[in-house]
Amino acid sequence: MTFYQKFFAFIALMISPFSTWAQAVDNNGLERNIHNDGYFRFNYGNDYFTATDYYLTQTIFIEFVHPGLRRFPLMKLLIRPAKYEMKYGLAAEHNGYTPTDYVSPQILYGDRPFAATLSLKTFVIATDAEKKQRISSSLSTGIIGPGAGGGEMQTYIHEHTPNAVPHGWHNQIVNDVVVNYQLAYEKQVMALSDYINVAASGMARAGTLSDKANVGLTVMVGVFNNPFQSIAIKGRRFQLYLYDHPEVNAIAYDATLQGGVFNGTSPYTISGADVTRVVFRNNWGVVLQFHKLYLEYYQSYMTKEFRTGMDMHNGGIQIGFGF
Repeated sequence: MTFYQKFFAFIALMISPFSTWAQAVDNNGLERNIHNDGYFRFNYGNDYFTATDYYLTQTIFIEFVHPGLRRFPLMKLLIRPAKYEMKYGLAAEHNGYTPTDYVSPQILYGDRPFAATLSLKTFVIATDAEKKQRISSSLSTGIIGPGAGGGEMQTYIHEHTPNAVPHGWHNQIVNDVVVNYQLAYEKQVMALSDYINVAASGMARAGTLSDKANVGLTVMVGVFNNPFQSIAIKGRRFQLYLYDHPEVNAIAYDATLQGGVFNGTSPYTISGADVTRVVFRNNWGVVLQFHKLYLEYYQSYMTKEFRTGMDMHNGGIQIGFGF
């Protein structure tokens, strides 16, 4: 069995118990840096952490980084600047979205559509330790629609917990192709030893799932390895820090609201005129890293994504292992 066959078999084994479960996760930010060129990380997100039960249901994100992935064919489509230190990774991601009332079998006009996505994310994180800057690029390929298993996900969970069973998934965004390319840039603007780090960031994303751009700021406070530091330099064995990442997003298109690009037969979508074009988002969290163990708790706040919508709160946990 080849390296890639072993990897995909491992991913299938890990995600299969959750594929009927069910946000999009971006682990490429410097606040979630792991000081290894190889690691595994698992993310579980749920609006339970913020005592809400609408818009985002649950998310599963399984991430694997290893130097051997540099030979993966899709890596050739990503940005790999010369003289930068590279991390190569693959991730499986599953997200589900619902309106405020997921029990009603009727379409709730003016509310968020039911939607689910399942995708494979190929990514490269390139770091220039001397100039204290990072370039991250990624390609996501997959599906939006019933094929992503969002309805089965939420139904299974609610049948086995004290929650109402959803009845509106037949109104979800229909099957369509997900192909999205993302490019991000981060630059250190201030650092106080390894106790405070402030960096500016920018991101642009285009494709069939999401078209948007943002600018933001990342603040890290605590004891940590400088996220722009070369992997070749031995880092701290113990890290404990808080981070905050506010950002302003300019939205051009969102298929989880407006439906897929190629299949226009969804029973209900949000019209482009009602999509909020400027959205503020803030992510904050606490990270503990000891030797090769990574633990994180985070929360996220986002202003409303469409005219008749509401602000969104959610949270999650992550566990990872370096090697």
